[in-house]
Amino acid sequence: MPKKFKMSMLSLRIRIFLSMIVLILIASILMASISIIQFKNEAKDYHQERLERKESAIKEHIQYVLSTTTYPLTSRNLGLIFKDKIHELAQIHGLEINIYSLDGKLLKSSKASFSIDSVSPPIPKYILKLVQSSIEKRYVDIRNIDGVKNRSSYSQIKDEKFKPLGILNIPYVEDDGFYEKELQGFLIRLGQVYAFMLVIAFALAYFLSTYITQSLKTISDRLSETRLNQKNEKIYLKANSKEINLLIQAYNRMVDKLEQSAIKLAESEREEAWREMAKQVAHEIKNPLTPMRLTVQSFERKFDANDPQLKQKLKDYSDTLIQQIDTMSAVASAFSNFASMPAQQNETLNVVEVVELALDIFNEDDVTFESDEKVIISKMDRTQLIRIITNLVKNAIQAIPKEQTEKRVSVRVERRETEVLIAVSDNGIGIEAENFGRIFEPKFTTKNSGMGLGLGIIKNIIENYKGTITFESEFGKGTTFLVSLPIINS
Repeated sequence: MPKKFKMSMLSLRIRIFLSMIVLILIASILMASISIIQFKNEAKDYHQERLERKESAIKEHIQYVLSTTTYPLTSRNLGLIFKDKIHELAQIHGLEINIYSLDGKLLKSSKASFSIDSVSPPIPKYILKLVQSSIEKRYVDIRNIDGVKNRSSYSQIKDEKFKPLGILNIPYVEDDGFYEKELQGFLIRLGQVYAFMLVIAFALAYFLSTYITQSLKTISDRLSETRLNQKNEKIYLKANSKEINLLIQAYNRMVDKLEQSAIKLAESEREEAWREMAKQVAHEIKNPLTPMRLTVQSFERKFDANDPQLKQKLKDYSDTLIQQIDTMSAVASAFSNFASMPAQQNETLNVVEVVELALDIFNEDDVTFESDEKVIISKMDRTQLIRIITNLVKNAIQAIPKEQTEKRVSVRVERRETEVLIAVSDNGIGIEAENFGRIFEPKFTTKNSGMGLGLGIIKNIIENYKGTITFESEFGKGTTFLVSLPIINS
């Protein structure tokens, strides 16, 4: 997996945290690097200035020796003049001193192994040219020998009249032991300071990343809870970031638009539902009209006032028309009951008592009632509660085939925290899984008769009283409808 993709998988909080830690580490590395460079530059300047001071002091001492010698001041006599003095000068100033002739031959050296008669390498010609061509008549040769930097200064020795007599050479070995110890100690102290800072940075980065992303987490949680079919709460939060405030404003605008869309969608769904209902009602009304029309036309064609069976035929004709009229009346009543929202006649009642009363109209021995408590108080319309129980029990009885020998319909009432649960169970044919999502549709029914408005009506009633209705069913074994209604704690 590419690193870029891995980084993009990290949360903003983790990325802010890691960025701050990396920033501290980079700052510590830069500080250490700058410190090392600074120490090296200081060491370089120190050695350069020290060599210049030593050289200046040695030359002043040489001028003093030249001014007090009894030998003529010539290049040839330099070896004699400094025969005994050169070791004294080297000891006083703590540096090796070499005196060369103007053509680069060694005349005198403070080294114990050197002497005038010894064969020593002359000064390279390019150095002689650099010394002679420079304004200060001086040149410093810098070389690394076995990893140690060696400076070697070359400058002219002059008499009182500034006439060149020879060349002074001062070899200087840079001893960085002191600066290396200082640098090592500084880096240790710097490491300790940055280790402490890193611990502080971990804690600070954690709290800062949490603080920065807190508003974003609030927005994220609200977005994950946002639904089209519910009331969404706006975010009332003033963040310290302009960008986050703009995001909050955008979310609140989205909530307003979502609410408007939900209202429009609900209106559209209601209109569509009523259109479908109107089509269903029209279809149900047309069904009895057709046989009524055919009956009238048939009676008109076959009417005979002298027919001895006229009264019987008239009675059959009337019975047919009355039967179809009753069907149309049932359709109209069912539609009227569904269309009218039940009024909330809130009255304090004992749910156990009302449910048991509603079951009195069912004379079947197969209908049983059970409750662990005698009193469970709720607020709702007594008539509507009876209507709910009656409809559910009637559906349960009709769900059991007539030819089935063992029939069982049980009604149970129990308390569940702040709710009363009414369970209506049967051992009928059950509901097929493919029909689970359509049970409460207004026009859906699995029975041979009826419009399928019953469950839609009672669902409407239950939800009007802040309750819920669900069901559990296994095809071929039975169904249980569960009604949950709010109660009053007594």
